[in-house]
Amino acid sequence: MNTIPILVLVVAALTAASFYFGRRKAAAQIEGIGKGAGLGFHSQPGYHGWFSAIITGLSAFLVLIVGVSAGLRLPIILIGMVVLALIGSYLATTRISKDFKARTYVEYFIKSILVLCSIIAVFTTLGIILSLLFESMRFFNKVSFVDFLTGLQWSPQMAMRDDQVASEGAFGAIPVFTGTFLIMAIAIFVAAPIGLLIAVYLSEYASKRTRKVIKPIIEILAGVPTVVYGFFALLTVGPVIRAFAESLGYSVPTQSAITAGLVMGIMIIPFVSSLSDDVINAVPQSMRDGSYALGATKSETMTKVVFAGALPGIIGALLLAISRAIGETMIVVMAAGKAANLTGNPFEAVTTVTVQIVALLTGDQEFDSPKTLAAFALGLMLFLITLMLNFIALMIVRRYRARYE
Repeated sequence: MNTIPILVLVVAALTAASFYFGRRKAAAQIEGIGKGAGLGFHSQPGYHGWFSAIITGLSAFLVLIVGVSAGLRLPIILIGMVVLALIGSYLATTRISKDFKARTYVEYFIKSILVLCSIIAVFTTLGIILSLLFESMRFFNKVSFVDFLTGLQWSPQMAMRDDQVASEGAFGAIPVFTGTFLIMAIAIFVAAPIGLLIAVYLSEYASKRTRKVIKPIIEILAGVPTVVYGFFALLTVGPVIRAFAESLGYSVPTQSAITAGLVMGIMIIPFVSSLSDDVINAVPQSMRDGSYALGATKSETMTKVVFAGALPGIIGALLLAISRAIGETMIVVMAAGKAANLTGNPFEAVTTVTVQIVALLTGDQEFDSPKTLAAFALGLMLFLITLMLNFIALMIVRRYRARYE
């Protein structure tokens, strides 16, 4: 039986008890002094309770970390946690007084936690970037960077051991990125207009009752697992498109870019509509009233005033949808296939960067082979492309915001 959850519950219980007794003692002191005495206290009882809880929780957590790291038995750890927690709680509650600055210590602790979380996020990002750079450099030491960026054939099938037989690999990434952008473009072509029109209707034209019904239904789409969308694309959308094309005398495979793009567009509609709806509702009502006072119609107010004010946020919503489409894997695997075809025809099978990364890193792999290291190179390029899209969106937002202000 895993003892870590038990120990964590004990820490939580000791912390909660210390908060209760610390807050109760501070409140009792205020009541004992008399009516209105609370105004003379530097900190409210709740801050004294939190101060006691922090000291107790940190004491018990310190014993937990040391005990688990040292491999001590559960009874010893529990005894140590309880003893040190009681000592910490006693020292904290004895400091409760009229002039004790519990609020200052609690706020400083919370600020320190926030700073620590920010530092962790920054170093995590740096770690991801450095790991991608390091492994990508190993790849580019074996495969030419120019060939990777300009090559027109993607076939990373190479012998990973001396006893294997495989053809010479081709690592031209253009077909992979072409398929990625083709599917992304189809998805945005579907999601952007539908999502924006839904947001405009819900925020400006729909009644409150209609809004309460429609918006939750639309947002349910965001909670559907992507594998379900993949099944829907493979078993329903793909065969329908193939049957329609055959009725016109064309041959279209079940797995194609148009199938994956359409279903992916349906999947990201809630991202566009919900975020755009929130941004449009954030535009001050006074701007609408001013537009109406000048004689503008509802549609003119929406297009020339509200939409202009909400444009930076709408661009952010579209960027989020683009990032979501670029990073999707399951729908592409099931609906578009794994063939790295260099084509702009949406009715052909293609692949994407994320699908190839999964394929390259799945199974018994060795990280000394160009075939495996190619996944890191693809990831680095995808990261740089996403970063570039962010910069472009930021420039557009600043330009329109300056013009609007």
